[in-house]
Amino acid sequence: MARRGAAALALALALLAVVLAGVGAQGATLQVPDYYVQETWSREPYYARREPKPEPFSPPLPAGTRDGEREPRLPEPRPPKKATKLKKAPKRDKLAPETPPPGKNSNRKGVRTKSSEKAANDDHSVPVARDDVRESCPPLGLETLKITDFQLHASTSKRYGLGAHRGRLNIQAGINENDFYDGAWCAGRNDLRQWIEVDARRLTKFTGVITQGRNSLWLSDWVTSFKVMVSNDSHTWVTVKNGSGDMIFEGNSEKEIPVLNELPVPMVARYIRVNPQSWFDNGSICMRLEILGCPLPDPNNYYHRRNEMTTTDDLDFKHHSHKEMRQLMKAVNEMCPNITRIYNIGKSHQGLKLYAVEITDHPGEHEVGEPEFHYIAGAHGNEVLGRELTLLLMQFLCQEYLAGNARIVRLVEETRIHILPSLNPDGYEKAYEGGSELGGWSLGRWTHDGIDINNNFPDLNTLLWEAEDRQNIPRKVPNHYIAIPEWFLSENATVAVETRAVIAWMEKIPFVLGGNLQGGELVVAYPYDMVRSLWKTQEPSPTPDDHVFRWLAYSYASTHRLMTDARRRVCHTEDFQKEDGTVNGASWHTVAGSLNDFSYLHTNCFELSIYVGCDKFPHESELPEEWENNRESLIVFMEQVHRGIKGVVRDSHGRGIPDVVISVEGINHDIRTASDGDYWRLLNPGEYVVTAKAEGFASSTKNCMVGYDMGATQCDFTLSKTNLARIREIMEKFGKQPISLPARRLKLRGRKRRQRG
Repeated sequence: MARRGAAALALALALLAVVLAGVGAQGATLQVPDYYVQETWSREPYYARREPKPEPFSPPLPAGTRDGEREPRLPEPRPPKKATKLKKAPKRDKLAPETPPPGKNSNRKGVRTKSSEKAANDDHSVPVARDDVRESCPPLGLETLKITDFQLHASTSKRYGLGAHRGRLNIQAGINENDFYDGAWCAGRNDLRQWIEVDARRLTKFTGVITQGRNSLWLSDWVTSFKVMVSNDSHTWVTVKNGSGDMIFEGNSEKEIPVLNELPVPMVARYIRVNPQSWFDNGSICMRLEILGCPLPDPNNYYHRRNEMTTTDDLDFKHHSHKEMRQLMKAVNEMCPNITRIYNIGKSHQGLKLYAVEITDHPGEHEVGEPEFHYIAGAHGNEVLGRELTLLLMQFLCQEYLAGNARIVRLVEETRIHILPSLNPDGYEKAYEGGSELGGWSLGRWTHDGIDINNNFPDLNTLLWEAEDRQNIPRKVPNHYIAIPEWFLSENATVAVETRAVIAWMEKIPFVLGGNLQGGELVVAYPYDMVRSLWKTQEPSPTPDDHVFRWLAYSYASTHRLMTDARRRVCHTEDFQKEDGTVNGASWHTVAGSLNDFSYLHTNCFELSIYVGCDKFPHESELPEEWENNRESLIVFMEQVHRGIKGVVRDSHGRGIPDVVISVEGINHDIRTASDGDYWRLLNPGEYVVTAKAEGFASSTKNCMVGYDMGATQCDFTLSKTNLARIREIMEKFGKQPISLPARRLKLRGRKRRQRG
């Protein structure tokens, strides 16, 4: 009996083992294929269906760290009553990123939402980065293109033009939507299983997400709520929690205003996903976004060390308010009082002074034979990068001059440089209040009274072209110094006070070359900016000096670190690589009354528009790299003012003659001498026939050779007065009026007829 009992017990145990093994095998066969299918189809984790509570997610520990040394987890947040949309914030907060960038922190007005503040005091089970003080991190760089297209992924997309690579904050759609360049990432289906993912390529402390809807003239698509998930391997995902459930972040209520949502607590991971939960009723799942995060230091990662940009220049890398800008100018003036002067050209609509800095060896006076150059920035108040680059440039010129940099010393002593950092300070103050990530594409673009300064100048192109069509050139309408129409000068004209100030400034100073710095693209545009054909919006519209303008544009683009890089991704829709980072303004988009065209047709100045970056208002942490991108270009472009010919036109007594017309054979555009009789004519290398002519003087013609070496060729003229001018001068000297010869002849003929009769 004992043996039978033992045998029965052994048999029962064997059967139980077989049953348990079968159950385990069945569970394995069910689990593995399901996981494989969902990963290959949509890379979707298990968050979409109920599952046992996952193990706490933690990033890999650094070498040498024990499990017991993991940082404690903070409490889990409670569900927020309502997520706060941060469109505008009260005071400027200093931000402190985990890895402080060179210079200052951002002026992003991001503050913690109400839900985030509550959440920080509650229990939670999501592993987070421990912070004694709440930190705000800079953007990863979706808008600035620091995040490449290969780092962006999505569950589905409607088509290529609406792929994940288009889901960048503030990206703009093309003129023809439904093409390769549309204005957002749009999911292929409208369901809860859609997502867009960013691969930071290194451990990063994520702190927030900024979202926008789709940029479109015709469609209304945006996400109204979403979840956020993080992962270290893109397979196992942890959703940001709010108490015991997943946290739902409030999205957008319209398509253009950016909305910031900060995570309840920072989370360390490599990947981050945004999973839309609801969207506009009549629209689709479409969004543009930026991720806020602090990359953690990784000295063993060669890829990131190789691509990090640093600068050795000791400059003030921060965003400056109008008051801070004035203080910085004063500091530069005190450091270099012998070569700088601060002045203003007028006031804005709100009464803010339009400050400019002059940098030369004899500030405050025009030296005969010394060309005048200017940089203008901030015509659009929200295009802030140009403003900060000009402030950095004036610091750099002062420091390098004091350090004895031969190149800078020569430039300062041979050129009169004017820098106007903020032409639209009213608009800038609006953009500055919104912050570098939350201003959107257009906040602060216009003046306080709603005028776009960039195309607020008189349209002189139409006057010139109509006269040419009637063949009235040059008698009635000259090919240069075209007068401003009377209607434009009236008080009732829709002209900004800032525009009038710039016109008066340019009429007073004989500028030779200038650049206006703008943002939102990476290209140099040269005139004309207006098409000649009335029915077209885009067509090449070259000036008579097209060959010179092309060279000037290329001199900046070719020395920029990115403009001529064929591997560079386009900012929005236009690829300017076919012309090496340059473009004729009218062939891009037509603009009537632009600063470039007005400057060329009303003054001697050759003006170009320099678009210095894809991001109009970059984070402060980006300023050192942007300075390195543009520093050499800014200097090289200034040096081009010394290309071509220059000289002084004098009379027989050695006095300079103002307003002498300088004509170059084969180029249907003239210039004029300044009040002292000096002139500068930008030309490419070659041999030119140059003529100087003035009223009351006999014209003079010379052959002038322009070489390839830097430095304008001296080409002086001495003009003698005509016989009639001499007679008039003598008669006026002795108090007699000059005789009108035709009238005198008629009188004599009449007398002879009477005598014959």
